[in-house]
Amino acid sequence: MEFKDYYQTLGVQRSASAEEIKRAYRKLAREFHPDRNKGSGAEDQFKLVSEAYEVLSDPDKRRAYDQLGANWKNGQRFEPPPGWQFNAGGNGAPGDFSDFFSTLFGGGMGGFGGEHPFAGGGRQAARNERAAITVSLEDSYGGAQKRLRLGSRSLSVNIPRGIRSGQSIRLAGQGQRGGDLLLEVTLAPHPVFEVDGSDISVRLPLKPWELALGTRRAVPTLGGEVEIAIPAGSQPGRSLRLRGRGLPGKSVGDQLVRLEAAVPSPTTDGQREAYEALRESFDSKAD
Repeated sequence: MEFKDYYQTLGVQRSASAEEIKRAYRKLAREFHPDRNKGSGAEDQFKLVSEAYEVLSDPDKRRAYDQLGANWKNGQRFEPPPGWQFNAGGNGAPGDFSDFFSTLFGGGMGGFGGEHPFAGGGRQAARNERAAITVSLEDSYGGAQKRLRLGSRSLSVNIPRGIRSGQSIRLAGQGQRGGDLLLEVTLAPHPVFEVDGSDISVRLPLKPWELALGTRRAVPTLGGEVEIAIPAGSQPGRSLRLRGRGLPGKSVGDQLVRLEAAVPSPTTDGQREAYEALRESFDSKAD
């Protein structure tokens, strides 16, 4: 098994702060997201970036990873030391992550955060088991069928439409000794959208004249691009609400389009003259 240098994957130092790690992840996730990058290898790189963020954004996982990884380089043959065990509340490996991740953080059986079904000898009562799963916003919006590696097990998981962070997916009979497996859901950070309950939001940069005079612009939604009208006289910070464009469920969410000002810098004499004329026009009007 090859060692994976998650710091190298995100392009940050080992001393990077949580904010630096999040910023690096968002930049790379935006670059390699399958919806934006159809190039060869982009999807695999997106999965690796997501895996690195899963570890380095979790204080317990990062601490355990740092203890193991100080003397290893990316791609070197690696085996965890004898007796290695990671246990942070029974967290398991999200789907589509590598064998390296599963070996270190997979939970479940084999001495990695779980209990062997025959420990202590004799038959024991069924016991529920908890693990973590990270779900993409797209899978929450549309629902999906995923494979989950949990220790030595490979499980099929149905991702319900509208699943939110903090909710659980129950797999009957897949826990310890025939109990249930409860997968505690975390929605993965998205390179474009932010989530607030069932609502989502997206930032839309606009040039000053688009805000002042109004325009029509295409904006991304989880269901595809839609064209919206920007009213004349809009101010930066204003939000436009797209009803029913958030996460589905008993209470369907909305999408908020947050307007931002994108002021282009003048690079030619003509552009500078245009800015000067604009300033003179508005300054004289104010007088």
